[in-house]
Amino acid sequence: MEGSRGRLGRDGRRSHFYSFLVLSCLVACSTCGFAEGSEAGSNVTGGVRNAAKGKGKRRAAPIRHQLSLDFYTHNCPQLDRIVASVTAQRFRERPATGAAVIRLFFHDCFVEGCDASVLIAPSAGGGRAMAGPAVERDVEENRSLPEEAFETIEMAKAAVERQCPGVVTCADILAVAARDFVHLAGGPNYAVKKGRKDSRVSLAAKVSPNLSRANSTVDDLLRLFAGKGLSAVDLVALSGAHTIGFSHCDQFVGRLYDFRGSATGGDPSLDPRLLKALRMSCPRAGGNGDVVAPFDVRTPFDFDHMYYGNLEAGMGLLATDQALYSDSRTRPVVQELGRDKARFFEAFAGGMDKMGSIRVKKGKTGEIRKVCSKHLSSH
Repeated sequence: MEGSRGRLGRDGRRSHFYSFLVLSCLVACSTCGFAEGSEAGSNVTGGVRNAAKGKGKRRAAPIRHQLSLDFYTHNCPQLDRIVASVTAQRFRERPATGAAVIRLFFHDCFVEGCDASVLIAPSAGGGRAMAGPAVERDVEENRSLPEEAFETIEMAKAAVERQCPGVVTCADILAVAARDFVHLAGGPNYAVKKGRKDSRVSLAAKVSPNLSRANSTVDDLLRLFAGKGLSAVDLVALSGAHTIGFSHCDQFVGRLYDFRGSATGGDPSLDPRLLKALRMSCPRAGGNGDVVAPFDVRTPFDFDHMYYGNLEAGMGLLATDQALYSDSRTRPVVQELGRDKARFFEAFAGGMDKMGSIRVKKGKTGEIRKVCSKHLSSH
């Protein structure tokens, strides 16, 4: 495949452009709100049969309730158009909002299902003693979720409420907005099924066991996401969300220095030129915490299948990304999706549909919030 490590090494012009792009994207940005992806929002991926073989009893896959494409046909038929007006404006003004909202959707669905529980405002004092029960946003894994993502969903909810008051849930609006941003960045414009209720609770204790980390192994990912009822193809396809977005240095600095067993200090699976470029802006300690690097160093703002070519060339930013190519169980899928953009779009849309139906709340088990950051009982 074009973009392999050997081809890049022989092509000086390509190498020069590559170095320029990486360095230009490694910028200090305290206000731009780039979405980083060390946790499940970025590694929103699925499992595979036999992944947990010999490692204990597998958890039963979550129940999927029936959702519908025409759920709001009679009481809010203009829903998609209303949300689209908000997402399009936000994308024009702040393109990085797209990756942020997609990541937010991942974090919502992987923790107790797609129920907008991640949208509940942080507790006073961050859930510390005497400040009330901690919610999902109080947990460290969710504190890096960009504020602009939450603002976008609140804007979309307010716009929907003006035309369809008390009808559409925040959970459905988040699902639609995530799809919109995928398409606005050049990805597939897949249909979104609806009918989710908003959760009545948001519990901090549910977060950590359900999100991956920057140092998660493929075994960890497979076991974790198999519990969500997702497949190995879903694992690789949904990881392709890293075709857009950025990550802060602290999520991959462990690959740059003092890597175990490495003679050079860096992760040997990392392209040497990328390693050098990242080290220039991400020191071992004491660096600028606002510095970010693109997941996809070649087309960081386009939702395409270049992410997979990057993995084959040793240019995966996070260890969890690169591991998908290193592991024999997932490498064939990486290669397949890297060859065929249409196949990637198909697999990604299918994975989003499956993920979007995980443990949705129905009927009296949920609510329809007026404001996405507040439970109805708090009004």
